[in-house]
Amino acid sequence: MEKLKLSPPWQTYVSEVKALFALDDEVTIMYNDEDKILKLFVDNERKADALTRLMPAEKEFGNVKIAIEIVPANTNDEPSLIKDIKAALEGNCAVDFIYDADTPFGAMHYVVFEPAIVQFYNDDMSDINGNRTTLYQEIAKDVFGVGDGVFFCTDSTTDELTKPLGEWP
Repeated sequence: MEKLKLSPPWQTYVSEVKALFALDDEVTIMYNDEDKILKLFVDNERKADALTRLMPAEKEFGNVKIAIEIVPANTNDEPSLIKDIKAALEGNCAVDFIYDADTPFGAMHYVVFEPAIVQFYNDDMSDINGNRTTLYQEIAKDVFGVGDGVFFCTDSTTDELTKPLGEWP
């Protein structure tokens, strides 16, 4: 029972960011809890630029704020939510594919993650191991937020569940 202390919400956020990029060789994450600074070291300049636009410079959790720094500095690329998400997740093995669809309702973009369970320790008292169990799609929503026309989802586990309505979208 030595793991019986509760994780603060900012630690949950840091764990989510680490889990989201754990399979991405171009992103290294370091967190300094004492100074409350989360740093993402990004080898791909385009990806670093996209993450700078997608992630807040600071995340507030009640009276605690953590600073978020993306290294290297961004470039002057033309901003677009889906371009930024594609650049941020390029080469990340947690992403199966990204599907762009033109529909009568406008452009829709689906970021499709592999159908895998993600776990990290989070002092969850309802879990025997204290872990949080979730999906990449839920982590992406927490880390990047929800944008108009961009959807985070999980790939089908069987062919019977793939596009049951035909080719839509």
